[in-house]
Amino acid sequence: MRARPARRLTARPAAALAAALAVAALALVPAAAPPLTAPAAADAVRDQQYWLDDYGIREAWQVTRGEGVVIAILDSGVDASHPDLAGVVLGGTDVSGRGNATGTLPLGPVGITHGTMVASLAAGRGSGPASGVIGAAPAAGILSISLAFGPTERSGDDQIAEGVRWAVDNGADIISLSLTRNQLDWPASWDDAFLHAERNDVVVIAAAGNRGSGTEQVSAPATMPGVLTVGGVDRFGRASGDASSQGITIGVMAPSEALIGAIPGGGHRFWQGTSGATPIVAGIAALVRAAHPELDAANVVNRIISTARPVTAAVPDPLYGYGLVDAAAAVSADVDPVAENPLGSLADWVALNRRAEAEPLAAALPELRAAIGRHADPAPFGMPTAGSAPPEPIIPIALIVTGVGTALATLAAAGVLRFVTRTRTE
Repeated sequence: MRARPARRLTARPAAALAAALAVAALALVPAAAPPLTAPAAADAVRDQQYWLDDYGIREAWQVTRGEGVVIAILDSGVDASHPDLAGVVLGGTDVSGRGNATGTLPLGPVGITHGTMVASLAAGRGSGPASGVIGAAPAAGILSISLAFGPTERSGDDQIAEGVRWAVDNGADIISLSLTRNQLDWPASWDDAFLHAERNDVVVIAAAGNRGSGTEQVSAPATMPGVLTVGGVDRFGRASGDASSQGITIGVMAPSEALIGAIPGGGHRFWQGTSGATPIVAGIAALVRAAHPELDAANVVNRIISTARPVTAAVPDPLYGYGLVDAAAAVSADVDPVAENPLGSLADWVALNRRAEAEPLAAALPELRAAIGRHADPAPFGMPTAGSAPPEPIIPIALIVTGVGTALATLAAAGVLRFVTRTRTE
């Protein structure tokens, strides 16, 4: 296994606004449905966290609690002053132009609670030995990278790309993305950012999205090769009708209903959605990285999906992926190593699908000309010269079709006429 590169945690000021840029924000929304009920009493919070036992998290803590691992939360900002997050936030930044320099100012009408809830499920430490929200990896650290949902001075695409790069450059071992673009595809700017994560051995985990929030199918970044996509199940391990989406890129399932998380100001709320399932899996990935520091990102992902508890006979299943995540097994089971990420490689996808259109088109045009030229003089396609009658077309249509077909085949082989949203063929 290749050694994980050492990365230095640094701080930097909030990103400067792009001058005179008035662009509507990407349709970038949190992957969670609104909270379900009023805040729970602080002394009853821990008892609500059924997933700690049901998904082997407490058992995994007998081996590790995620010491030394850094999880980057790209979200609406994490309230570092919450008692459950005391000492958890190591640093951060803002990429929206609206937050503070450390990414700890909760942003937006929806995001005002979102990022803090997400962080608490990943690495919360509770307000006492048996009170408050405790995350799946309570000894891990958090980087808070604040985004702004809805109309902003910066596009959502740009915010995500910058946030991912910042996370990688500032020490993240895991990036947790509880958001969706609501589209299968993603911009080319994400190629560079997510390739930066892939090449620097960072595990990227993304929410599948929620039907109840309008995401009928898994969308980017959860469609990107190499990304561990998390779907959601109810308390009984059944795929959630409202709090999860369906798609062939789902890796594992985790709880997405009857969740409880920390909110800015010191309180707690019940909520639902794959926004909550995702940081639970991010915390489990932190446990794996802490227990097996020799493993690269591909093998961390492999341990998580190969130790999941299958729900159906067909694995992976388009509804359940590889099954229900099992923290204890992911940390302690014997798992054969892999040479490549079993969820695919973004680098391979980019090489196949992001070639500049002009280059293969230019290469195909001589093929088209040659195909036509083999069958007829191209003069009939020219304008008539002075004093001459308009020429009659003399090229049989079948030959024209043959020539065009050859060129189109060339374009298709070059990737111009093909759009692939997934490289895995399980």
